[in-house]
Parts: sequence; C-alpha cells; structure tokens
Amino acid sequence: MIIVDTALQRREDEGRPIGVAIVGAGFMGRGLINQIVNTTPGMRVVVVVNRTLAKAQNALAEAGVDDVRVVADGDGVDSAVADGAVAVTQDFHAATSAASVDAIVEATGHVEYGCHVVVNAIEHGKDIVLMNAEVDGTVGPILSKRAKAAGVVLSGCDGDQPGVQMNLVRFVRGIGLTPLVCGNIKGLQDEYRTPTTQKAFAEKWGQDPHMVTSFADGTKVTFEQAIVANATGMTVESRGMRGADHDGHVDDLTGAYDVEELERLGGVVDYVVGSKPGPGVFVLAKHDDPKHRHYLNLYKLGEGPLYSFYTPYHLCHFEVPTTVARAVLFRDAALEPLGTPTVEVVTTAKTDLPAGTILDGLGGYHTYGVAETASVTANDGLLPIGVAEGCRVLRDIAKDEVLTYSDVDVPPGRLVDRLRQEQARELPPPGAGPAGSAELP
Repeated sequence: MIIVDTALQRREDEGRPIGVAIVGAGFMGRGLINQIVNTTPGMRVVVVVNRTLAKAQNALAEAGVDDVRVVADGDGVDSAVADGAVAVTQDFHAATSAASVDAIVEATGHVEYGCHVVVNAIEHGKDIVLMNAEVDGTVGPILSKRAKAAGVVLSGCDGDQPGVQMNLVRFVRGIGLTPLVCGNIKGLQDEYRTPTTQKAFAEKWGQDPHMVTSFADGTKVTFEQAIVANATGMTVESRGMRGADHDGHVDDLTGAYDVEELERLGGVVDYVVGSKPGPGVFVLAKHDDPKHRHYLNLYKLGEGPLYSFYTPYHLCHFEVPTTVARAVLFRDAALEPLGTPTVEVVTTAKTDLPAGTILDGLGGYHTYGVAETASVTANDGLLPIGVAEGCRVLRDIAKDEVLTYSDVDVPPGRLVDRLRQEQARELPPPGAGPAGSAELP
C-alpha cells in the first residue's frame, strides 16, 4: 500500500519505530529479519524467538546485526532494546510480555505451537501477523473473534498468496465489480510427494523438506485457498477444488466457469497448475452495469461476463512489513476471517495407513490436505489436517481416503483441540447439524 511508506518514514523521522517480534527463524523468518533490519524504515526487530537459539542468532548475524543479547523474559527484551541491542530468546512469552513489542509475526508453520503464541499475544494486547496459514486455516475464525474482542488486529500476511488475493479482491470491489473466483497459480501438484522426493530441492534453496513437501502435495495451497474463502465468504465447487491443469494465461479462464453457478455459490476459491503468470494469483469478477462493461471492453478486459485481474508474483517476506504497518498504524488486516468458516482443510491418506500408525506432520509421509466445505466437515466429522499430527489411527485406512475423528485417537491436552471445540460452538458453519456442534468427546 502506497500510504504505508509515508507513515513508516514518519515513524522513522520521529524516532518511534514499530517494535516487531519474530517468532520462528526458519527460511521465511530469516528473510523477514533481513528485510526489516536493512530495508524498512520506521520498523525495528526487537526480539527473535526460536527454540534453537543458534538459529535466531545466525539469522540476525546474516542481517548484519552485531549487538545481540540472549534474554529470558519480557524485562530482558525491554532492557536489550533500551541499550540498542536485539534480543533472542527461546520463550515466546518474553516477546508477548515485552512493552517494546508492538506486533508479533508468527512464522513457524507449526499449528499447536502457533496457537499458543497467538492466544498469548492476544492476551497481552499485541497485534499479530500470521505467516502461518496452517494456524489460520485450522482455528483462524475463533482466534480472530478473540482478537477483535481484545481490540487486537490479527492478520494474514501480504506477500503470501492469500494476502495478495485479498488485495485484488478489495481492489476489484472498490471499482464496482463482484469477485466470483479467487485463484492461486501453482507450478506443481502431486499429492504423493514426500520429504524424500523433495530433499534435493529443499537443500538447493535452504528450505525445510517438510515445508517444501506441503507445497508440492497440495496441502499448502489448500490452506491458502481455505483462508481466502473464510475471508471472503466464498466456498469450493467440490472437494479438493477444481485444480485444473492450464498452460495458458489466466485471462483464458474467464470462459471456464458457469457464472450463474458461481453466483449461486457466492463465489469459489480454486487453483490452476502451470498457468501464466506464475507464480501469481488471480481474481475473476463480474460487473452488472452494461455501461461499465462497455468501458471494460474498451480497456481491453474483454466482453465479460467475467473479467480477469491478476498479480504476476507474490513476494512473501518482502511484503510482510507492510502488513505489520497496516495492522499497527491503520488497524487494518490484510486478511482476516469474516466469522463463521466456509472451507476447511481435511486429512487425506497419502499412502495406506495401517491401524496403529501415529500420523506425522504437515508435508510428511502419511497425509495431504484437501479442501471441503465447513458444513460437510462438521456434519461428517472429518478430521482437519491441522489437528492430525500425533493422532493414532484406529483402523486400516486406504490411500486417498479422507479420515474422520472416529478413525483416530487424538492426543490429550492440546490447545488446538480446545480452540476447535470453541470454534464449533461459537461459529458453527451454515448447514451444520447437531452432529457438527462439537468435534471431540
């Protein structure tokens, strides 16, 4: 957003930079640290949280930060900041309780841990930016409700595909069109990829093999499109989305959908594989005014009824500081659930799973995620993939079978499960019957 640069420069000139805590010093966290430290006026990294301290220290060293102090609590963070240092800690409570922290960026990609970070940040009145679509797609609606009640901004991030799509949605709505398709452009989709098949790619780019696998097997794009659906009220045409192979331009997709069906559904989220301009995003929208349709045709957008709008890239951590500034300075979320969820990400077997299997994590060897409507997920007791890790399978599951809660034992005592129950009670999806009102005994 153009207005953000002026606002940040003003904060820089006034000597009042936004204090940012970054939780997670992995591939994306390292990039974000470097971006803020070296490129973003009016913003300062005050603390980096990582369970392995050396990773936090190395990330800051890569960004050219020399004065780094290991701390144990919020007072330690504030003391380091007062001395011009950047704090590192293993305990996220130190970041959420520090007075010098204005906003938390959760960048771990872990669901249970991320839930604890977000809940605690809300309790301490900190604005939160999620670089963690997995948390957002699992319990984002109830966390957003809690955040609003606390006067806190909880936002998805610009730069990742969901935030870029939401920018397009807001632009399209702002010029008078109705978005009917929000789309993500992928270069690869193979549900059966594993950390073994993705090891070489991950090593080449310095990424985590499990995270890379979640990109390749479709879990990540499904989370991304689910949170776009929950932010717009859209749904999916069918389980798994359409996900068509399309080697042309996204402009060609204006004739690929039934407009009346899109309107009946209230719009859909989708993705395409191999399209141009990859790796961007697109929105297909309609305009009801024939006078404006005449202008849109003149401006080379075609005759309709659907018109194509796209962004040809997503720049991940480069744009996250803008999201932080929007939240802290303008109380604006780049992406947030409307309320009740419309789309969930459900657990599907990547291979045959014998009874007794303990399910591994996202981007692993056991499961991949597919999109399903929230009402079907609730009524059929389907198992969200965001809660699947650590569950013990109770019966033999066939490859490509969608798991239900009755198929597994859920580990006791997890926050994510309590949040899912709270979300089911307080934000039941439309069409969910009594069977969908609670997910766990």
